[in-house]
Amino acid sequence: MAEVKAQLKYFRASPQKVRALAHLLRGKSVKSAEENLKFLARRPAEAMRKLLNSARANARGKVQLDSDELVIKELRVDQGPTLKRFMPRAFGRSYPIRKRTSHITLVLSDKKSK
Repeated sequence: MAEVKAQLKYFRASPQKVRALAHLLRGKSVKSAEENLKFLARRPAEAMRKLLNSARANARGKVQLDSDELVIKELRVDQGPTLKRFMPRAFGRSYPIRKRTSHITLVLSDKKSK
């Protein structure tokens, strides 16, 4: 029961938008998840594909697992720090803009341990 972990921190997309993508991938095999990410027209899809490739490389290098046998055991999206900016508005007022960030954690395991 070997597990491999990869993290992407401070990704500049709101956790709500990244979680919508994460729900599509949970529990799938790595090969199937990569095929889905290749054709999704969402901005976080490219970052998730890079994170998946990083976790796969960790599995090959550190634990010597076959990448065809891997499944996504856990895919967690947490909120990172929010960048606070202000936009000028009429009559000298300002309007707050919150640029949200996400922390994405991906855990892969072999199919036997599922």
